[in-house]
Amino acid sequence: MTLDAEHDPFTAPGGGSSYRDRFTGPYDHRFLKGVGHNLPQEAPEAFARAVVDAQGP
Repeated sequence: MTLDAEHDPFTAPGGGSSYRDRFTGPYDHRFLKGVGHNLPQEAPEAFARAVVDAQGP
């Protein structure tokens, strides 16, 4: 799971998807609009959903 934030000053939008080749198992990339670098505080629900989804059933 990689997450990109629209207003992250450290990673260009879509930049996280370039890590795909470093994952050996299931992979998901998400883009979060309207947030910056601190995803857990700026988008706690989306961040928590990504963690839960990454854990799988």
